[in-house]
Amino acid sequence: MKRITILSGKGGTGKTTITASFAALSSNAVFADCDVDASNLHLLLGPEVKETIEFKGLNQAVIDPEKCVQCGRCMELCRFNAITDYTVDSIHCEGCKVCVVNCPVEAIDFIERICGHAYISETQYGPMCHARLTPGMENSGKLVTLVRQNAAKLAEEKNKSLVLVDGSPGIGCPVIASIANIDASVVVVEPTLSGIHDLKRALELLDHFKVTPHIIVNKYDLNTVNTSDIDRFCKENNVNMLGHVPFDPTVTESMVDAAPVVVHSPNSPAAKAIKKIWIEFQKQVLK
Repeated sequence: MKRITILSGKGGTGKTTITASFAALSSNAVFADCDVDASNLHLLLGPEVKETIEFKGLNQAVIDPEKCVQCGRCMELCRFNAITDYTVDSIHCEGCKVCVVNCPVEAIDFIERICGHAYISETQYGPMCHARLTPGMENSGKLVTLVRQNAAKLAEEKNKSLVLVDGSPGIGCPVIASIANIDASVVVVEPTLSGIHDLKRALELLDHFKVTPHIIVNKYDLNTVNTSDIDRFCKENNVNMLGHVPFDPTVTESMVDAAPVVVHSPNSPAAKAIKKIWIEFQKQVLK
């Protein structure tokens, strides 16, 4: 079983477009959307939820009014201004537990709270695992790990040969959780100056975790000079270039119709380029 994560140095590069197309082209894979803060792979794959799992992340302090003597110690120590009139604000509480530890009468409980939900679903292209983190909640990295665990378990149960992960944008905690113990990564980049900068950041992260990168340049023809710079950079640093995808309005049309572009417009320039890249992906990454 191969585990591949598709990344981008920032949002909006076309990462999910590529992932959805790969999902439609695959024949024996499980898909995982690990962008739990702003997931959108489900919009293109149309999953039917089969199982919902509560995700319990940060704990929250709760003051028992019957035990509380209103000494003010909790409000004095809270650095997040989460306690007012001896009531804990669930939005501001960071679960640091300092009020719980320092309450002289042990009037503060530390309870679990539901921070989101993970889903196991079925799509017309294969099984899918995804999640939604409740707005304002933390521990997105922990939820990403849960999604990946669900995907790996599902792949083993259904004898799938590939776990295809749509990672979070950037290089933060959710991204780190989405590249742990994977076989390779595909980085989608746009030919802009900021895109090149974000590509280098993503490659540094992957190098730190000893993950082999493969590059796809999306909308390459919008700036052929920058595309040439990316190609040159990859060649000089021995980074594999999987291919280029042209700018194509049918990609937007396919998103509006909630379908991968290779299904919605299979003969469009972008779809043809992605199909060609998929062949290289199978040869070079899934070999």
